[in-house]
Order: sequence, then C-alpha cells, then structure tokens
Amino acid sequence: MNGRSAAVIASADAVVIGSGAFGASAAYHLARRGARVALLDRAALASQTSPRAAGLSSQVRATPALTKLAQRAVAKLATFAGDTGQPLRFTQSGALKIARTERDAEQLTREVARGAAAGVPIELISVAEARRRLPILGERGIVAVTWSPTDCNVEPSQVPLGYCHAAEKLGAVLLPHTPATGFEIGARGVEGVRTPAGTIATRVVVDAAGAWARVLATALGSTLPVVPTRHQLLITEPIAGVRPDFPIARVIDANVYVRHERGGLMLGGYEADPLQLDAATLPADIAELPLDIEVLWRLARSVAEQFPIFQDPSIRVAEHRGGLPTLTTDDRYLVGPLPGVGGGWVMSGCCVGGLSVSPALGEAMAEWILDGAPALDLSEVSTARFAGRDLDETKLRERCRLAYATHYQMGGPEMAPHTPQTLVTSRRSRGAPR
Repeated sequence: MNGRSAAVIASADAVVIGSGAFGASAAYHLARRGARVALLDRAALASQTSPRAAGLSSQVRATPALTKLAQRAVAKLATFAGDTGQPLRFTQSGALKIARTERDAEQLTREVARGAAAGVPIELISVAEARRRLPILGERGIVAVTWSPTDCNVEPSQVPLGYCHAAEKLGAVLLPHTPATGFEIGARGVEGVRTPAGTIATRVVVDAAGAWARVLATALGSTLPVVPTRHQLLITEPIAGVRPDFPIARVIDANVYVRHERGGLMLGGYEADPLQLDAATLPADIAELPLDIEVLWRLARSVAEQFPIFQDPSIRVAEHRGGLPTLTTDDRYLVGPLPGVGGGWVMSGCCVGGLSVSPALGEAMAEWILDGAPALDLSEVSTARFAGRDLDETKLRERCRLAYATHYQMGGPEMAPHTPQTLVTSRRSRGAPR
C-alpha cells in the first residue's frame, strides 16, 4: 500500500479495527458468516505485536470454560490451512511444564486433574522421561514435570496474515495504513467510522487495536482496564542436535519458556517489573519499541540448572524481538460488548497468550455479534466482569504488573477471580443448537 490509505467503502455490516490475530480472526469469521466486513489498520496488515509473539499453545487452563476455549483454538489451528486455504507452520510438539518447588508441583497435580476432567491429555512424568523427550533439559532442581502431547506451536505471523487473506477472499475489504480518526455516534450507538479517506457507515465496530485498544475505546466513549506491557523473546542461531520435534518447555516459578525455532532455540519469559506504556508513550510502530536483551539473559540465568545450554558462550542470538500485548488485572482476555457504546465491541487483554487462542475467540465473537451469544461460554473473559470495578491508574498498573509477573502460577479454583454468574452464557446452555 506504499504507506497510503486505501479507498474506503461507503458502508459495512461491521468494521474491525486492528489486523492482529484478534482482529483478523474476527474479520474472517464474520465474513465467513456472510457479513460485509471492513478491516482497518493504522499500519501494514498484521505488522505489530502478533508477528512478534512466541506462537505457543497451552490447553489446560484455570477453569473448564477457559480450557474449552483453548481446546477449540488448537483444533482450529490444526485445520487452519484446510479451512482458510492459507499456509500455517503447525507443529504439535507437545509441552513440558516444570515445577521446581513443592507448591508448583501441587499446581501440576491440579492441572492433571483439570485436564482429565476436560479430556485434555496430560500426565505427570519422571525427569528421565522429560529428558528423553527434551535432551537439552538438565537433571537438577526439578520437583515435578507434566507432559501435554497435544499442545502445539505455530509460526505467529502466518495466523493474522492468513486470516486477513482468507477474509478478503470471502469479500472483506482490507484497509491497511488506514487509521480510525473518529466515530459517528448517534442515539442508538455507533453509526460510522471516520478515516482519512472517508467515513464508513456501520452499526458495528470491533476494537481489536492491540496496544492502542484503550485509546480507541476512549475515542468511542468507553474505558478499558488494560495496560500495554512489553514482552520479549530471543531466538538463537542454529544449534547442533536441536530438533523441530522438541516440546515446548515452561518453568513455572521462573516464568520462562523455551522451544525449538529455525534450528535453534527460542527463549522468552515474564519479568517481575515489565515496561508498561500508556497513550502518551506508545510508539508509532511496534518496531520502534525499545528492547532490553539483558532481561532475557537474566531469565536464562534463572533456569541455568534446567537449561545449561543457554550458559554456553558459543550461543549466538539470531533474533531479539518484542511486542506490546495488553494485560488485564486477572490475566484473562477481555472481549465482548464495549461498555456504554451501542454497537461497540472489543477484543483485548491478550495477556501474551492471545495469538494461540485467536481462532476460537474470533469465531466466538462473530457468533456473539451475529447471533446474540457465542457457542462457548465467555463469561469469564467478558467485559461485564469489570462492571462497577473502576481502578485508579496506579492500582490498575500494579495489578496488571502482578498478573504478568505470575503468569504461570495458576491457582486452584479458590483463587479464580470472582465472575458474575449472570454474564454471557453459551447457546448450548440456553437450549439453542450449536
């Protein structure tokens, strides 16, 4: 598009703003249902945080509803190429989760029970078995390990780009380099989206603007309790003996993940005091986000016993990248009707794991917009859970920081945040067909 806005269409059934994994998936699933969709992005398509993601999946979550959402996403990733006609490097490598303390070992026992209840294959295995599956794993400091054979990893850039191109083939209009500069709001809510190239008449706007989602919500007359938070990873140059079938590995208390990538290893994680940004400090493009590789080397040193390979001075970094995922106070997605704005919807709060669940969330959002309710129960990630719970900016940032810093420390059911029981229920629970 040579950096210029495209010619906009006069009207659409829905305008999706943001072409990352959330927005692209929503646009595709809306178009698949026959809706006339316009997909806007202030930058190039799928060029911001999504392609800088790690591309990991994890299916056993804190609650049955979240686990079903993750399961549906993995199932859709497995059939992505066939469904969309677009390529996706999909590797069902499985995943190891490592506990170094008795408390974390207890967490793994609960996760195995949750997996069994939800039909997700997961089991506790010995350290020797874990090392057979992942030969670079060290022997020391491990109290317990789980093996999840159906977890997968993907090439992150291919998910949003694939959904964008598939949506276009279904009739969606793609508008890169086309920012939403304002909105037409009437008595019934949204009436149009203003852009530099003209106004698009619509009754439905989906705010999937990533790091800029909160800015967009403000322009629509609403608020979002999310904080853009830097997340970084590195990819090494190829290492002899490292294979694509190596499973994902996560160390709970260190908040570190490792997986194969391009013949080398990817390492990323969640630091205790991450860089948080606001509207005044957001970069014009994620490529301008300041990065700090020492954060990653500190994380690597924190798992030296489990991954001594990262202490090898011959290791060279091929890529260091970072993005700005949005965090919520309870480390869960934030989707649904935009509070106080008729026809306004939001997909935010990716909490670093948004790309892997985007196929299921986009599908659910299309159902919610077009049918009045999604097939899956989204009450635990609905915007309604924060109704009447406004936090001042200091408290919001601190709680989002804590959620990020304890990302892998999944509590038992008693630790789950209170969720109102009168939010969105699935169509199945309401007696409607799937």
